[in-house]
Amino acid sequence: MSRPGRDDAPDRLYTLTQGRSRSGPDNPFDLVTLVVAECAPATGMQSEHAAILRMTERPTAVVEIAAELRLPVSITRILLADLLAAGRVSARHPHTSAVYDPDILEQVLVGLRNL
Repeated sequence: MSRPGRDDAPDRLYTLTQGRSRSGPDNPFDLVTLVVAECAPATGMQSEHAAILRMTERPTAVVEIAAELRLPVSITRILLADLLAAGRVSARHPHTSAVYDPDILEQVLVGLRNL
């Protein structure tokens, strides 16, 4: 019994990425990068690209896109890099506004040790 996405024929994945196995050293996409579509899917577009654009009408993490497409994250990153290069999506990392005060962290550590 095969699982969709996991046991796909290697030639299908090769075709999706046009033979590329890596998306490049400056690929901005990691698992938590948020992707947002900049346009609607166009006629004649690769079906996976169109699906990504529909999925990312709202900010969506790379890992969620890969899961929805049932594709390996590495393949998803290549597809996203194509869309980014074409200006069809934008990418950003989630905002983290937390600034950690070392004194507070030390107090938390002491408190945990006292438990």
